[in-house]
Amino acid sequence: MTTATRLEAGEPAPDFRLSDSTGAERSLADYRGHKVVLYFYPAAMTPGCTTEACDFRDNLNSLQVAGYQVLGVSKDEPAANAEFAEQEHLNFPLLSDQDLTVHHAYGAYGEKSLYGKTVTGVIRSTFVIGEDGVVQLPLYNVKASGHVASLRKKLGID
Repeated sequence: MTTATRLEAGEPAPDFRLSDSTGAERSLADYRGHKVVLYFYPAAMTPGCTTEACDFRDNLNSLQVAGYQVLGVSKDEPAANAEFAEQEHLNFPLLSDQDLTVHHAYGAYGEKSLYGKTVTGVIRSTFVIGEDGVVQLPLYNVKASGHVASLRKKLGID
């Protein structure tokens, strides 16, 4: 198994072009001039990912008021992300990275511990990216529950 190469604060965020849940293409470059919270989740409609996505949904207004755009990324196909977004009333784009290229570029795929075993898979991760496209805050192995509250605290958002 291989360990993912992790991004550090101050590094340029890898650009990407991915389809959202409507089939529209989105690129990180589309958000230049905006602060972005880019989070990677293992699978749509699973308990932990639903908890995390709903937490972002419920806190989206305060994040947007502070100038942040939220984007979720998974290896799910766009149709699964569309079903997830509809089912949970998600109010931010979910992007599909089925070949894991973007996951690998961000170090969000690799070895992780799951129920005491080392496995290879999606590493639940969040990246705060500045208006200039530079990683400000890379967070790896985040917990689904309580993550958004912790992130808001780190960003100084009440």
